Amino acid sequence: MATKKASPAASNDEVSEAEIAVHWQEEGYYQPSPKFIAQANLTDTDMHKRFSLDNFPECFKEYADLLTWYKYWEKTLDTSNAPFWRWFVGGKINASYNCVDRHLEKHRNKTAIHFISELENEPIQHITYQELYVRVNEVAALLRNFCGLKAGDRVTLHMPMVAELPITMLACARIGVIHSQVFSGFSGKACADRIVDSASDVLITMDGYYRGGAMQDQKEKADIACEDAAAQGHKVKKVLIWQRYPGKNSSPRPMVKGRDFIMNEVLKDYRLTRIDPVEMPAEAPLFLMYTSGTTGKPKGCQHSTGGYLAYAAATSKYFQDIHPEDVYWCMADIGWITGHSYIVYGPLALGASTVVYEGVPTYPDAGRPWRIAEELGVNIFHTSPTAIRALRRTGPDEPQKYNYHFKHMTTVGEPIEPEVWRWYHEVVGKREAAIVDTWWQTETGGFLCSTVPALHPMKPGSAGPALPGIHPVIYDEDGNEIPRGAGKAGNICIRNPWPGIFQTIWGDPDRFVRQYYERYNKKKGSTDWRDWPYFAGDGAVQSEDGYYRILGRIDDVINVAGHRLGTKEIESAALTVTEVAEAAVVPVADEIKGRVPDLYVALKPGVQASRELQERISQAVVTEISPIARPRKVWIVPDMPKTRSGKIMRRVLAAISSNQDAGDVSTLANPEIVDELRKMAKM
Repeated sequence: MATKKASPAASNDEVSEAEIAVHWQEEGYYQPSPKFIAQANLTDTDMHKRFSLDNFPECFKEYADLLTWYKYWEKTLDTSNAPFWRWFVGGKINASYNCVDRHLEKHRNKTAIHFISELENEPIQHITYQELYVRVNEVAALLRNFCGLKAGDRVTLHMPMVAELPITMLACARIGVIHSQVFSGFSGKACADRIVDSASDVLITMDGYYRGGAMQDQKEKADIACEDAAAQGHKVKKVLIWQRYPGKNSSPRPMVKGRDFIMNEVLKDYRLTRIDPVEMPAEAPLFLMYTSGTTGKPKGCQHSTGGYLAYAAATSKYFQDIHPEDVYWCMADIGWITGHSYIVYGPLALGASTVVYEGVPTYPDAGRPWRIAEELGVNIFHTSPTAIRALRRTGPDEPQKYNYHFKHMTTVGEPIEPEVWRWYHEVVGKREAAIVDTWWQTETGGFLCSTVPALHPMKPGSAGPALPGIHPVIYDEDGNEIPRGAGKAGNICIRNPWPGIFQTIWGDPDRFVRQYYERYNKKKGSTDWRDWPYFAGDGAVQSEDGYYRILGRIDDVINVAGHRLGTKEIESAALTVTEVAEAAVVPVADEIKGRVPDLYVALKPGVQASRELQERISQAVVTEISPIARPRKVWIVPDMPKTRSGKIMRRVLAAISSNQDAGDVSTLANPEIVDELRKMAKM
């Protein structure tokens, strides 16, 4: 992302990424190929008109009609308790049925999931829709009968990228159990925090999995999670452990009697058992997806069954152009919302073949993704700018060595630099593929901005216009609308609700309203959706052609390789080291990951700085959160730059880390510290 030096006249407030990045130049257009347009799912130029605000909310019936309903809804959108929107009220549906059962008549013997081990010498598993149906039923029976779970109960999953993960998710959905999948790379403590918040009595994990060619001990994290949850006053009653290799233990950790059970063993008692899908209210929760928050406490975003599934299916169909005959690979992790919407629920609701890859894309070398694409005949590819940058750096010419052909490619999770976009288009896509550069969030359930691949030209670095039915507005700090083409960045909001929007923050409705709707609310207590624009927390600018460029977070969340990490969480982890008195985290540009955290710490009086202490602080972040959160550098400083009220000026620290002008520091309580820190940074 291009940057500029902060103006010497800059205010004492932190300079937002929006202000920095707005100086990107507009790029030229790239047209989709006629061959793609000829087969695309969405070529109707009236789509935006049909989804105008004049037709809201009934326009979303088109999305819901992609699904099979037990009972049609009575009201499309209920706003009586705004902004807690309820979609397709009165409707009855089951997500598992829509992703599995209804495809059996036509696609019983078609592959639903291609599971690829990170170890290249292990054969690919091709799980048909029939096999998926059998396995989902057996797991659902186990959860209901062995664990005593019922609709509305919560289950925490801490599973890697294996076929058993979507199978377990769909089994939960089959009986109405709310699943909460925690990214497998997160620590046992991070898992415990989510177990406690959701009050899950059952934890489902795997003994081990491969990452970078090495077997990771996931069972160890389960033990830590249970211990930590117990220390917080919540006991996990059962831990169900999938074996990476059935019949063999891949973790040296002992089983805890009465608590731990091997899934593969218990499942033998439920062989070929069938469980009727539970008819769930459309507005019933389907899953919780935890995302980092600025307060340090993760937020459990609660997504509905009917609205979410309709939105995930429709956006998969129309904007990723997924047909049942396609082989689609989203190279993300199911531990994040991208994997929920665009590895599991969206593609499987459409009857497509979805790829689940266990490991890192560059193992054992940068040619691995393209060998997989060639072997499976992948024709739709979906990944993040971080992965694209890594592949471009480690194997810029690798795609040319393999005979695969993508018709469509997606990029997601963070802005992509135009130069990286061009490599993605010209080298990975071989100038054949249409690209959609999507903008959306954990909270939104699916894409918000993107080009319609067969209707709009592509523009590097730009997410494109809003999707049909999504009506953004960019506000300044005072709530004034910034018009398109003004060349000014602001806070992007969405004027209207949509089916994929999350329902609430689990157990914290006040925080839900405060964080996402209060800032630009026009009338407190109103039941008119027009009074409740959704505040996304991202900076954006809209060009004259109506395309949006997303410029980054405006809050204290650092987007590291597509993973949103709360600065408060990282700072809190640093403060677990007893010698640390203060901690401040700032984002720094990184060629591969986009942003990485720099951690500044001030020590307690009498404590001496040392390399050993720096390493302990860094390791504390890894232990408390994940290796993803590891700081680029731990700076032990004599003091932090602070305002007279005691606020740490992270803007100044960010400028020092990035070797930029820190702007006006005369109003700091200790302006002399800036030069001292700058000298330290240059050593």
